[in-house]
Amino acid sequence: MGLRHIVTLTFRDDTTDDQIHEIVEALRRLPSQIDEIRSYDVGTDAELAEGNAHLGIVADFDSVEGYEVYRDHPAHQAVITELIIPVIAGRSAVQHHI
Repeated sequence: MGLRHIVTLTFRDDTTDDQIHEIVEALRRLPSQIDEIRSYDVGTDAELAEGNAHLGIVADFDSVEGYEVYRDHPAHQAVITELIIPVIAGRSAVQHHI
């Protein structure tokens, strides 16, 4: 049974467009670095409703174990610690079987 991982991120008010772009580009490189990712979609909010998160990620994996490899992978952890944590205001996530 596969697993879908969905994340939304909200950034601090002082986060620049360049910082967000750097995060998006770094996240989009992860599928080339982590074989367990089956599908990976990253995008910024279209700003159609006030109060939305700034960025969304939808990732699919063949198994829970594949998700765990991604979750703990050094490339993923580097994006989190070096780029996301310095600007994060909020995060929400859910994983469900597909």
